[in-house]
Amino acid sequence: EKEEEAGEEKLNAAVRLDPSDPRDDLLELYCGNGNFTIPLAQNFRFVLATEVAKSSVEAARYNLTANATPNVFLARMAAEEFAETMRSGGTRRRLAGLPGWGQLRLRTLLVDPPRSGLDRFTEQLMKEFDRILYISCNPATLAANLRAVAASHRISRMAAFDQFPYTHHLECG
Repeated sequence: EKEEEAGEEKLNAAVRLDPSDPRDDLLELYCGNGNFTIPLAQNFRFVLATEVAKSSVEAARYNLTANATPNVFLARMAAEEFAETMRSGGTRRRLAGLPGWGQLRLRTLLVDPPRSGLDRFTEQLMKEFDRILYISCNPATLAANLRAVAASHRISRMAAFDQFPYTHHLECG
């Protein structure tokens, strides 16, 4: 675990906020190995990405380095734990080096949750963001989670894609 934290600290130490950059920041929960993090990072000033699975965090760290993606702060944390910390304005050891909450412009949220969908706390947290990008491998939990924000958000685009050919899985975005 200490080796993992050292790797995250080294990667995160290079992340700096540019206050003159007018772009917003992105919060990504369930970032996995960085499949969406890396291509989307160029559209944001700063990306705060979280993932709970150790092997996925290691893969994301490798991918961020290999793809020279310097504006991503990666934290190994469960989405619910992160959401509670963010909402309270608190801190955690795994967020060491993160700029202060007041410096972040987190207006866009990207979630790619497991088949079970979002936990209730994170579902409520979605309502606090101007824009939500939701990737789902389970259309049923996607529908349930979207009902939670139906009063405050509208769906502007939707797509289904076969990310796993020759299986019954369907990804929705």
